[in-house]
Amino acid sequence: MTEKITRINPEGLHETPGYHHITVVEAGRTAHLAGQCPVGLDGEVVGVGDLDAQIDQVVVNSMAALRAVEAGPEDVVRSVIYVASGDQKVLGHAWARLADSPLAEAFTTASTLLGVAQLGFSDQLIEIDLTAAL
Repeated sequence: MTEKITRINPEGLHETPGYHHITVVEAGRTAHLAGQCPVGLDGEVVGVGDLDAQIDQVVVNSMAALRAVEAGPEDVVRSVIYVASGDQKVLGHAWARLADSPLAEAFTTASTLLGVAQLGFSDQLIEIDLTAAL
């Protein structure tokens, strides 16, 4: 699938910490994953107060969702990462942990990292929104 995905960092734009400014996908099917939350199979938020544990659960959940549509991190063409923090160090830590996870390749495409005031579940610290080319 990846031959249909082109990642571009054009001249005139700043260097990035791993993502690409532009991701071009040849026409085809896409999968738009619901925001993946740090929720375990029991329906409860995991790792209350522990961003690393929540990131790890979001990665597990995202990988399962991608597998369900026969895709992998290499097929992701857009990601949005929401972190319940206004602290740039916390945001940077979240990015670094994700970039060192099994989902890492997903964040080499067009990606946005946002600090937000609150997420949908009580005690939720992170959520990831992914779009994959199929």
